[in-house]
Amino acid sequence: MPHRTRPMTALLLFTSINAVLCATITPVYDFVCFLPYWERRRERRRQERETSDHQRI
Repeated sequence: MPHRTRPMTALLLFTSINAVLCATITPVYDFVCFLPYWERRRERRRQERETSDHQRI
């Protein structure tokens, strides 16, 4: 006899995993996007651009 599938269990598991992922994505996204590293990198690149612009003049 083949293995019996359980569609309700699979649906509940799928839904609960998606709910957990949706609940945890916002803090992870905020942590990665607002990390001070990116701000320092952006500021450093801006300064490098300004110095290269001044050197060309």
